[in-house]
Amino acid sequence: MYESKPMKNKYRDLIEQTFDFPQAEFQLADNQLHFHHIDLNALVKKYGTPFKFSYLPVIGEKIDLCRQWFQNAFEEHNYKGKYHYSYCTKSSHFDFVLKECLKKQVNIETSSAFDIDIIIYLFNQGLLNDDIYVLCNGYKTKEYILKIAELIDLGFHRIIPIIDSFDEFEILDEMIDTPLEIGIRIASEEDPKFEFYTSRLGIGYKDIVPFFKKRLKGHPKFKVSMLHFFVNTGIRDNAYYWNELRKFINVYTDLIKADAPICHLDIGGGFPIKNSLAFEFDYQYMITEIVAQIKQEAESVGAEHPNIFTEFGSFTVAESGGTIYSVVNQKKQNDKEQWNMIDSSFMTTLPDTWAINKRFVMLPINRWGDKYERVFLGGMTCDSDDYYNSEQHINAIYLPEFKMNDPLYIGFFNTGAYQESISGYGGIKHCLIPSPKHIIIDKDENGAFTDYVYREEQTSQDMLQVLGYR
Repeated sequence: MYESKPMKNKYRDLIEQTFDFPQAEFQLADNQLHFHHIDLNALVKKYGTPFKFSYLPVIGEKIDLCRQWFQNAFEEHNYKGKYHYSYCTKSSHFDFVLKECLKKQVNIETSSAFDIDIIIYLFNQGLLNDDIYVLCNGYKTKEYILKIAELIDLGFHRIIPIIDSFDEFEILDEMIDTPLEIGIRIASEEDPKFEFYTSRLGIGYKDIVPFFKKRLKGHPKFKVSMLHFFVNTGIRDNAYYWNELRKFINVYTDLIKADAPICHLDIGGGFPIKNSLAFEFDYQYMITEIVAQIKQEAESVGAEHPNIFTEFGSFTVAESGGTIYSVVNQKKQNDKEQWNMIDSSFMTTLPDTWAINKRFVMLPINRWGDKYERVFLGGMTCDSDDYYNSEQHINAIYLPEFKMNDPLYIGFFNTGAYQESISGYGGIKHCLIPSPKHIIIDKDENGAFTDYVYREEQTSQDMLQVLGYR
């Protein structure tokens, strides 16, 4: 007799049939989601929603992984240069992020004068040494250059200001009197989908060698030791990236032929981060191929293998962060559209979802054993753009069915980079929707999880004070 099989219409069934699940950072226990074996539902019950969290051990793990990939590539190709991991502070300026990075003895890449104040503070606290590399990117205002000079006076001897324009070099030459290594940033050509052809950052490919010969060769103070390269789309295995990398290496070899003392190549940042359960990226292959190309061209002009720098920001910190919401109600607008309303705002807590249509890994925290339905997600502001409707599979969002008396919690993961700074952490938000509380999760010396509130949810009094009402 034919026996009917139970229907696989639960949310858990959907995920397990669609993706390879569970995954390294995501596990299930009693139909509830765990992140790196952290019981997220327990955190919801302890702290309420909404809240952001940062799980600190991930930061060090990402740094270790990247260093191992470069070590593997160096060994495979018998590469004689050194690899230097730098953290790009603009991805997240929080003290707990910098302190985790410094435990791994990383170098620092800065973007503004205020970044230098962070370095000075950490130095005065004994948390970093004056022998780390400080790579100074960004537009160099006079204030920024004065801060660079302050670092020099403090004894930092591995500061490398990276020249972004001809005028910037002239101001640096005027304001800095001590010997200094400097770098040159190449203005890469943008991806064809961009509205402009050449990046506004850096100096054009064809202008760099003439600039070196005219202003930098034999300079009494400055030694050009670094060539810097970054493409806005990041490091990707596509024709555009490899073509721009080839141009970068060609400029390097041309500079070597012109007797430039280049010993460092900075290939920038831009390693992709996981944005769906289906994410795949061969980091080891990309690094190995980049190292191979640099080695080949260095040897073609008789140069020693240059040291390789990276400036990974999002890669370092993004996957340590997450944001948890409650679904507070469901609004049916027509026969097909069901809106699950969250207890916060996407525009104010995850601004990249609104600004650049960025996707994050989105999963329910509880009720994985319930039937699922297709929904849209809406935020609490009165703005029609405050929504999230493109999840990682088939351009639709599926969640356990809404039940008024059975709360549903959802998490957005790998949100640890840029979201706080872009949304204006601690400041005024659209429709005065408050910044959620921020939870820090770590491990103690015995490997047990610890958690505490780093910052409470923003209050109305906080906002009124900023607005001048107090």
